[in-house]
Order: sequence, then C-alpha cells, then structure tokens
Amino acid sequence: MRLALVLILLATAYRLAGTVDLGISNFSPLMAIAFCGAVYFRNRLMWAVPFLALALSDVYINNFYAREYGIHWSVAGFVARTFCFALALGLGWWVSRRKSWLWLLNGSLLGALLFYVITNTQSWFTDPFYAKTLAGWWQALTVGHPEFPPTIYFFRNTLFGDLMFTGLFAGLMEWVARRRGEPSLLDGEEGEEEANGEPAEAETERDSAKG
Repeated sequence: MRLALVLILLATAYRLAGTVDLGISNFSPLMAIAFCGAVYFRNRLMWAVPFLALALSDVYINNFYAREYGIHWSVAGFVARTFCFALALGLGWWVSRRKSWLWLLNGSLLGALLFYVITNTQSWFTDPFYAKTLAGWWQALTVGHPEFPPTIYFFRNTLFGDLMFTGLFAGLMEWVARRRGEPSLLDGEEGEEEANGEPAEAETERDSAKG
C-alpha cells in the first residue's frame, strides 16, 4: 500500500509539473491515478487519496491558468472532471474484483474514453461557440476551437498517458508482490491460493476426497 500511495502522489506531482512545461501536461495520467488507486487500495478509505489529489490539483491548475493566462475553468468543467474521477474509482473497484490483466487494460481504455467524451460533451453543452446540434457535438469531440490543436489530439495524449501510467503502476506493484510472495493481479484466485501456500491442485484433491 505504501508503494501505491507513493506512485499516486508522484503521478499527481507530474500533473502539476505541467504548469511549468506545457508539453508534459499533454500526457497527464488523469483517470489512471484514480483508477489504479481503486484497483490496488484494499481499504476503501484510501480511495480518497487519489480522488482528493486530483480535485486539489485541479484547483491549483485552474488558479495558475487564471493568474498567468487569464483563463478560467468553469464550475461545470470542474464538476465534469470530478465526476469522471469518481467513475475511474468505480472502474478500478470493478477491475479489482476480476483480477485480470485484460480487464486492467480494458478499464484503462474505458476510463480514458469516458473522460474524453464526458468533458468534451460538457464543453459542447456550455460553450456558446458550438452549435447545439449533432454536428456541433462532433466538432467539440474532434476539431474543437480553431485557435487550439484539434480535440482528438488531446484524447490521443490522454489515452497514451493513462495507458503508460497504468502499465508502470501495475508493473511495479506486481513486481513488488512477486518479490514478497504476495498474490498477483495477473494470477487471479489461483495465484492467491499458491501465494498462501495452498496450490489450486491441492484444493481440488481435498474437495474430491470429501465427496
């Protein structure tokens, strides 16, 4: 748990570093921070750590852009991002109950997609620049404002950042678990039985003897 906490805080610090170098902010692991926390923190009270870290870093980044560039994030945008973080926690909890690398990948992909669709839909709904039509919604999802890079580029960067951090986070956690002889997410329930000193085959033989 200590390693997971350190990784969450380092990822949040990386996100804040984007206020110094805007190139870094393009690959910020937004949803992955909350997602991985819910996957690996068994104590649900610890889920508040990544959630609060993301919410508080949002407040700091908003104040930074307001001070330096005169750009203010809307309250609706903050609510939309916070809702996405809550969804990421739910996805992480769902994946933690399935114990599969495939579901870990699927959860990370789905989290990035949800963040992209929800936040840009919110922008389409509240920004008077976009026509409140299906074409306007599609513009918000793909092109965005002409004075900024296309919105789809931000989705690409978010997806890359989330997948990169999820892979790094899970890889380090699994490596430490292997070193300590603890259950692995990759092994699933069988791995837990073997890590506890009771192979799955022994469990099957004992059940057969009882029958």
